[in-house]
Amino acid sequence: MRESARKRQARITDLVEARGIARITDLADELGVSVVTVRRDVEELARRGEVRRGHGVARSLQPRAPESTATGDTVGMVIPERNTYLTEAVQAAREVAEKAGLRLALHIAADEPDAERTAVRSALEAGARGLVLSPHWRTSAEAARDHSWLRALDVPVVLMERRPERGSSLYELDCVRSDHAYGVYLALGHLTSLGHRRIVLAARDDSPTARVIRSEFAEQTAARGIAEGCPTILSSRTAGPDPRADDARAADLAETLRGAGATAALIHGDMEALVLVQRLREAGVEVPRDCSVVAYNDVVADMGQIALTAVAPPKAEVGRAALGLLLRQLDHAREGRWPGAARHLELLPGLVARDSTVPLA
Repeated sequence: MRESARKRQARITDLVEARGIARITDLADELGVSVVTVRRDVEELARRGEVRRGHGVARSLQPRAPESTATGDTVGMVIPERNTYLTEAVQAAREVAEKAGLRLALHIAADEPDAERTAVRSALEAGARGLVLSPHWRTSAEAARDHSWLRALDVPVVLMERRPERGSSLYELDCVRSDHAYGVYLALGHLTSLGHRRIVLAARDDSPTARVIRSEFAEQTAARGIAEGCPTILSSRTAGPDPRADDARAADLAETLRGAGATAALIHGDMEALVLVQRLREAGVEVPRDCSVVAYNDVVADMGQIALTAVAPPKAEVGRAALGLLLRQLDHAREGRWPGAARHLELLPGLVARDSTVPLA
C-alpha cells in the first residue's frame, strides 16, 4: 500500500533533522519516490515551518554544532586574484554544487609565493570535502614546485583550466580546460579567410593558457607558411611572469604593426585588447579600417567603443564540468568505490564575429 503524503513528509522531517542537511535526490532514492514528489513535500514542509529549503537540499531548523561542517556539505574552489576570466566558471560551478546539495566556498590566491598552498590549507581547515583548483602557475618551474604538495592532498582534487605535463606527478588528476590550441586555430582561420597574412600576436605570458596561445600561434603560423610576417609581443608591460616589473617584450603595438606590415592582431585577453585598440586609435591606426582585431577570452570584448570579434572559450561549461568531475569522485568515495580512470577533458571554444574584423582591402 502506498505511503500517505503526511507519513512520507514526517519521514523526510526525521531524516533531515537527523542529518542536518539532505539532498533531494538522496531522499527520493531512500523513500522510493520521484525527485518531483520529494521536492513538493519539502516545499510543503518549508511552508509549514518544519524544514528549510535550499538549492537541491532540505535543511534542518535545529542548530548544528560547528564541527558538523567538516563532515558535510562544502567543497572548495581556489582561483587566482583579479582573474575575471574565471568568473563565469565559478558561477556555473556554484550552480552545479547547489543542485547537488553542496556549498561551494571560494578561496582567492593572492599574487605572492605559496599563495595557492595557503588558500588550499584554509579551504581544508574550513571543512572542504574536495577541491577545484586553478593555480597561477606563472611559469613551468612554478608549476613543478607545486606538484609534491598537491599530490599529497588526501581529498578529491580537480584542476580547472590547467593540465599538468604528461609524465608529471599530477598527470593522473582529473582536469578540464578549454582547447586553446583550437581557439588560436579559429582566430587565425577567421583572419586568413578575410585575406590577412601578416598578423601580430599581443599576448600575456603569465599562465599555462598564455603559454599555449603563444606556442600555438608560432606553430600554426609556421604551418600556414606565414610565420615570418607574424611577430609576437607582450600585451602589456605587466603581463609577464613577474607582474611587479615592466617587461621589455611589451613593444608598442602600432609600431610593431607598421614594422611588420601587419594588417591584423590577435590580442590576449579582453582588457588588454580594449586598451590596445584605444592606443592604436591614438596612434592613428583605426580598427578595423587599418587593422582587424580579434580578442581572446570574450569576457568584455563587446563592451568597448567598437565591439571586438573574439575567441570565446566555454567558460561556464568548464566550471560545470569541473564540479561534475569532483562530484563523481565524491560519490565514489562515499560508496567506497574506485573512481576509475582519471578524466582529462578539453572543451572547444567558439568565435564570435563582431565589428573589429573586415576583409583586407
